[in-house]
Amino acid sequence: MNSGWSMILAQAASGPAARQEMPQQVLFFGFLLFLGVFYFMLFRNRSQERTKYEQLLKSLKRNDRVLTIGGIIGTIVDIREAEGEVTLKVDETSNVKIRFKRDAIKTVLRETPDTK
Repeated sequence: MNSGWSMILAQAASGPAARQEMPQQVLFFGFLLFLGVFYFMLFRNRSQERTKYEQLLKSLKRNDRVLTIGGIIGTIVDIREAEGEVTLKVDETSNVKIRFKRDAIKTVLRETPDTK
C-alpha cells in the first residue's frame, strides 16, 4: 500500500517537467476573451430591450389599453408630452382617472381576435 502512494507521489513530483503546460498568457487572454464576449452579450441584450421599451413609450396614443408597473390596467385618456405624464381611466362606472409618469407604463395590452 505504501508503494502505491509512493509511486503516485513520485509521478506528481516529476509531473511539471514531464507534461507540457499551457503558457499562463494564453490562459489569461482566453479568460479575457471570455469576459469580453460575456460582457458584450449581456449589455447588448439590455440595450435592445431598452430601445424596444422607448419605442413603446413613444407609440402610446389615446384609447390604448395599458398595464402599469404597479399592475393597474387602464385606458389612456390624455397624454401630456411636456410633463411626461399619462392619464388613465381605470374605472368606467365611476369615471376614476389616475395620472402616471410615462415611464410607469409597462406594456400596451393588445386585443386578441376573440375579444373583438
